[in-house]
Amino acid sequence: MIEAIKKAAEERMSKTLTALDAAFARIRTGRAHPNLLNGILVSYYGVNTPIHQVANINIQDGRTLLIVPWEKSMLKEVEKAILKSDLGLNPNILGDSIRLPLPPLTEENRRDLTRVARAEAEQARVAIRNIRRDANHDLKEFLKDKEITKDEERRGEEVVQSLTNDKIKQIDAALATKEADLMEI
Repeated sequence: MIEAIKKAAEERMSKTLTALDAAFARIRTGRAHPNLLNGILVSYYGVNTPIHQVANINIQDGRTLLIVPWEKSMLKEVEKAILKSDLGLNPNILGDSIRLPLPPLTEENRRDLTRVARAEAEQARVAIRNIRRDANHDLKEFLKDKEITKDEERRGEEVVQSLTNDKIKQIDAALATKEADLMEI
């Protein structure tokens, strides 16, 4: 039973780390990366569709993305979706493609993005602690139902705490890497 609780908690914690990685990918670092456009929805014949499903996104150079919609009629829709997003980017239509230059980050922008990264990391830490709380609650329920002994409960709590500590260290390492990327000029 303790092993099942540990496994369930570990799976949920791993999903939290995956979500944190996705959140960090959406925070731009001054370098062009296709993941920067994750979350942008384009109106594709009346249906909101992720931009990756209506266009090919490539890195043209270090600070420019090249977006080529599958259908030429989607150029204006893709441009409109990028302008509506909160990325603060200005797309340029060139023939049947869109160039998306990324302006260099100022020191103030870098600090703001660092704050955003820290907030995302804190949300992930809170999620990990909530998963720990749920696992400990399950252990207490098993103890209450006399399915495990007090010693087994204590051992289970130690295992869950160790797992929690490992995942929080991983979050801190990912945050340190992202902060280094953001502050790099």
